[in-house]
Amino acid sequence: MERDNYSDDEIKSILSLKNIAVVGISRDPNKDAHIVPRYLMENGYNIIPVNPSADQILGRKAYKSLKDVPDDVRIDLVDVFRPSDQVLPIVKEAIEKGVKAIWLQLGIYNREAVEEARRHGIKVVYNRCMMQEHKRLYVWKR
Repeated sequence: MERDNYSDDEIKSILSLKNIAVVGISRDPNKDAHIVPRYLMENGYNIIPVNPSADQILGRKAYKSLKDVPDDVRIDLVDVFRPSDQVLPIVKEAIEKGVKAIWLQLGIYNREAVEEARRHGIKVVYNRCMMQEHKRLYVWKR
């Protein structure tokens, strides 16, 4: 699977966005969809859990969908842990929320969703792991 063509500086710019709604975050501490947001939270990010079957994850209130996140809760970036064929409706909700970027985790890509987001001026990272990119650009370079 291909991935986006952002430069390291562009990825750093996207990683500078600190209010992240994680769609598909897991309660299971052994799953990547829990490990990655926990890592991000431990590294200064404000994580907003989005999972229809949880009331709370990582000690934070969980919302059923992006549209259920109150308007006074700022979302800069949406990190997606859902199958590729489920991405388009998430992207449409993210557009309505006025996010600056969408991050589709490793193995996730939906051409129509990427094009829709870009039409609205939203950057889309795809087929990359936020945790791996953060470690590569900030931790391993120390």
